[in-house]
Amino acid sequence: MNLIILLIVGGLIGWVASMIMRTDAQQGIILNVVVGVVGALLAGFLITPLIGGASITDGALKVQSILISLVGAVILLAIVNLVRRGTAR
Repeated sequence: MNLIILLIVGGLIGWVASMIMRTDAQQGIILNVVVGVVGALLAGFLITPLIGGASITDGALKVQSILISLVGAVILLAIVNLVRRGTAR
């Protein structure tokens, strides 16, 4: 059950992050889920130890964990934009 929740929340986080970074027209639903889940993993390893709390990959569905995962997804999309285009939007 946690996997299904992670995929749904990860998809929503990836979609919101792609809207923030203006890459929504380039990605489909599968890439949104991948960006959301990988962004949540990135945030869980890098941001969560600095400020405390839990990430959504741990099964914590709190506002703080969702915002941290969103930040991780936005950072991931910025890194992808830097590599792909040479500039971050």
